[in-house]
Amino acid sequence: MKLPSHKTKIVCTIGPASSSLSKLEGMIESGMNVARLNGSHGEFKEHAQNIRNIRAAASKIQRMVSILIDLPGVKMRIGILRNNSVMLKKGGDVVLTTRNVLGTQELIPVEYKELPKSVSKGTIIFLNDGFIQLKVEKISGRNVFCKVLIGGKLTTHKGLNLPGVKLNINPITDKDLKIVDFGLKHGVNVFGLSFVEGPKDIIKVREFAQRRGHHVYLVAKIERGAAIENFDEILKAADAVMIARGDLGVEIPIEEVPGVQKRLIQKANIMGRPVITATQMLESMTQNVRPTRAEVNDVANAILDGTDAIMLSQETAIGDYPVETVRMMAKIAVTTERQRDEGQLSDAAGRQISNRVIQNWGLTITDITALNAFRVTQELDVRYILTPTTSGSTARRISRFKPHCWVLSFSASAQVCDFLNFSYGVQPFFLNKKITHDPHAILKNLKKCHLLKKGDTVILTERRLSPHPGDTDSLGIVTL
Repeated sequence: MKLPSHKTKIVCTIGPASSSLSKLEGMIESGMNVARLNGSHGEFKEHAQNIRNIRAAASKIQRMVSILIDLPGVKMRIGILRNNSVMLKKGGDVVLTTRNVLGTQELIPVEYKELPKSVSKGTIIFLNDGFIQLKVEKISGRNVFCKVLIGGKLTTHKGLNLPGVKLNINPITDKDLKIVDFGLKHGVNVFGLSFVEGPKDIIKVREFAQRRGHHVYLVAKIERGAAIENFDEILKAADAVMIARGDLGVEIPIEEVPGVQKRLIQKANIMGRPVITATQMLESMTQNVRPTRAEVNDVANAILDGTDAIMLSQETAIGDYPVETVRMMAKIAVTTERQRDEGQLSDAAGRQISNRVIQNWGLTITDITALNAFRVTQELDVRYILTPTTSGSTARRISRFKPHCWVLSFSASAQVCDFLNFSYGVQPFFLNKKITHDPHAILKNLKKCHLLKKGDTVILTERRLSPHPGDTDSLGIVTL
């Protein structure tokens, strides 16, 4: 067995360009760890086939690939335009309407029926990720009359944003819950929640799954201003977070996004929540075989910020080079991780996480064990940290420090292993319960997989004395 070359996990959106078995196999071999299905597009029949193909490809390559289903939420979009596009000119007049009409340059339908009640004179409306901007002149019935401040080409179903406007909508829709039900029936238990504003949105989906007898892992997508304001509460309720910089870059001033990204990633690290950085990471590779230098820097900086995973969207869903894009993402991750481990790049983020965890007033015995395991790796030449686990908590708490060695985690739960695949530097192993709690059996299995040899030093975390399942209260250092 060979471990991946990169510890930063790579999430790839599956679409027409990447849904075939051959493309999926190529992407897995190139470094894909998580396959993302976008609930905003496609029918259940198509998603079901994609799930089968992903699992078949992963089985053939003998790699663990997790599946994440992204719920669409209430995405405010324009409707259908004549000839699929219109050109809006600066200084021109345009009417946004909630009526079901075919769009023209003068009259554009909007799917968000509450638009006339949500805006007022002077409100700035953003279309197409903010590339087009309108100013509200007046409202009359179902029509919103606007002046074009910044024009451009607008195509069917592009997004609409109202930064700073409090929206009277429920982010979790009936369609979202139907998609969750579909995912559960197909053995998927990780879901991304779009446009989350507070913990109640997460609780609603969790309770829906519980009523159906399922435990799910929920990834809160941070893409609204309210989500930043309520981030601490969202972080407590969610299992992971995604910094979705597309809508976020319209909801808040775009120049604030880099600082917000760093702050949110650090908070997620401290809480031991996996964090995914997403949107336009290698977008130029949608049509080109090489990324821009700025994109390479963006990916590397997200890794240095402490992200657990980096995500590809249209690059792999509809791009011309899905396999090459994953390979490039992996190469950037490998180089950045190596340079950070060798001290060529600042590890200030890692030191801050360590200091903040120490200062945290709610430290548990498991926190202390995880911190000490990380510190040992800084002093000794450690090959692996071995973590038998029932919930995955210990592995995630060690992962937040971004140690230079792999964290090999052993669980008798396939679901726990599936979600551990989202955490930086964690390689999950699905083993029966008897083996996961037998250190000698674990070492024997690793030798059989050719992952250990004589002279290697490993750290082993265990629960020995604590009466509470899930607690890790001991740490051992073994040289073979």
